Amino acid sequence: MNPLVDRMFRHMAWANNYVFDRLAELSDDQLRLCAPNDDWTAAEILEHLTAARYADLLDGLGDVETTVPTNSSQVKQLKELSTGFDARLRTAAHEVNGFVEFQRDDRTIRRSRQTILAQAIHHADEHRVQIAGIYASNGLKIIDLDEIDLWAFANHEGLGD
Repeated sequence: MNPLVDRMFRHMAWANNYVFDRLAELSDDQLRLCAPNDDWTAAEILEHLTAARYADLLDGLGDVETTVPTNSSQVKQLKELSTGFDARLRTAAHEVNGFVEFQRDDRTIRRSRQTILAQAIHHADEHRVQIAGIYASNGLKIIDLDEIDLWAFANHEGLGD
């Protein structure tokens, strides 16, 4: 596999785990917080960022149903599922060429594997930032995005300073 692609998927999984770990420390009420003018809770976004659908599109091993966590125990259970989905995506990234066809709303959609793989990483980034923003807009610093950037990840893997 391309070393850069592999590193990006390792980073995604590591950063996702950080967010799950932070949210597992929160109260049930804090999991239900939303950003102003938005009705998605942090817990709903956490559930949404799990990449079961992307993994299934790429490997066909099944689109595992997930549910929105309402407490710390359920966040930890969702983390285990997410970790598995992240591993499936990393494995799927061994083959970046080709196309995937799937059905949505009675029509066939065709996507490049590269697009799905890139979207999986972008999707996770986008929603980690969204969760950080929910807490920041409520006066809480739960997610420190500098703690999960690629510089921090390089240090984590021993490839930094």
